[in-house]
Amino acid sequence: MGVIETRLAKKGIRSPEAAAPQGAYVPAVRVGTLLFLSGTLCVEKGRLTHEGKVGETQTVETAYQGARICALQVLATIQAVCGSLDKVKQIVSVTGFVNAIPGFSESPQVINGASELFIDVWGDRGRHTRAAVAVTGLPKNATVELQVIVALSDE
Repeated sequence: MGVIETRLAKKGIRSPEAAAPQGAYVPAVRVGTLLFLSGTLCVEKGRLTHEGKVGETQTVETAYQGARICALQVLATIQAVCGSLDKVKQIVSVTGFVNAIPGFSESPQVINGASELFIDVWGDRGRHTRAAVAVTGLPKNATVELQVIVALSDE
């Protein structure tokens, strides 16, 4: 177990098993030291944890938790692809999509669920550029989806 994984275990944070792709794509592609992750939904044990629109069936607070679960799924994918979360040099960019009612303007507060987890895990290396966008639909009616770019160490 790596340094990051040990720290997470002490905090009681466990990343789930990495979700299998649900289509004609791969979970991540490495190009040099950059790792591009496919869109990641809020999934635990193969099941969607949050579905529906914020402002209808979900609140900003529940969607925040969904974004956190997406981020945990990102950790699981990084671990599956790289073998250890210690290989992360920097979370570079996070694009967060929030399934919401028309006119919803609180996407940044929802995506903070992911951003704050990354900062909690990696400190300053978890700080990233970001877009938080409300959309009118996501795959499987998920409440949140993340797309993440990670810089990895050269090792």
